[in-house]
Amino acid sequence: MATIAANIQQVQDRIAASCQEAGRAVESVTLLAVSKTFPAPAVREAVACGLHRFGENYVQEALDKMEALADLRDRLEWHLIGPLQSNKTRVVAEHFDWVHSVDRLKIAERLSAQRPSHLPPLQICLQVNISGEASKSGLNPDEVAATAQAVAALPGLRLRGLMAIPEPAETLPAQRQPHAALRRLLEQLRAQGLALDTLSMGMTADLEAAVLEGATIVRVGTAIFGSRPPVPRG
Repeated sequence: MATIAANIQQVQDRIAASCQEAGRAVESVTLLAVSKTFPAPAVREAVACGLHRFGENYVQEALDKMEALADLRDRLEWHLIGPLQSNKTRVVAEHFDWVHSVDRLKIAERLSAQRPSHLPPLQICLQVNISGEASKSGLNPDEVAATAQAVAALPGLRLRGLMAIPEPAETLPAQRQPHAALRRLLEQLRAQGLALDTLSMGMTADLEAAVLEGATIVRVGTAIFGSRPPVPRG
C-alpha cells in the first residue's frame, strides 16, 4: 500500500503544480485512477488511500472487479473509458456511473433505452478522434456538434462533455495542441447552448499539458499502479 500511496501523492503533486501554473483551483481537476488489468485488491488499496473513481477499459473485467468489490459500491464511481460494442451496452447501462467512450449516436441511444429507471442518469462523454488517427476510435471533430445535440436530448443520460486520447508527443507544446483543440470544441458546444462541464483528457505521460489546457478529469493508471500486467479480454 505504501507504494500506491506514494504514487498517488506524486500524481496529485503533478496536478497541483500544473493547476498553479494555469491559475486554476486544484479542486477543478478530478483524478480518475485507471485500474484496467490491475486486480481488485489493488483497487481496494487505492480506495484505502483516498481514491474513489476508477476507469476500466474492458467490460467483463470491470464487472468481475465490481463483484469482488461489492462491499465498497456506495463509495466507488465506475467509469468506462474503453471502446463499447453494441452487444455490451445493457450491462454497461446497468452497472457503470460514467461512459467516456461514446463514439456514435447508436451507442448513446442503446444506453439511454437500457439505463434502469431507478438509477440516476448515466454520465456521458463523447469520444473525439482529435488527432485524426486511423487506429483510434472517436468522432471526427466535424461530427461532434450534431451528435452532441442528439445525445443531450436522450432520457436516462446526462451529456457532460468530451474525451480524447491524443497522439503521443514528446514536448509539452506539442502535447498541448490537441488538448487545446478539444477545449475549443467544448467551448463551441457551450456557445450552442449545451451545458457541458467535462474535458476528460490527459494520462500519465501528458497530464500536465491536459491540465494547462483545461482538463477536468485526468485518467492515470501506470503512475499510480505501476507497469501493467498482461491485458485480459472481455
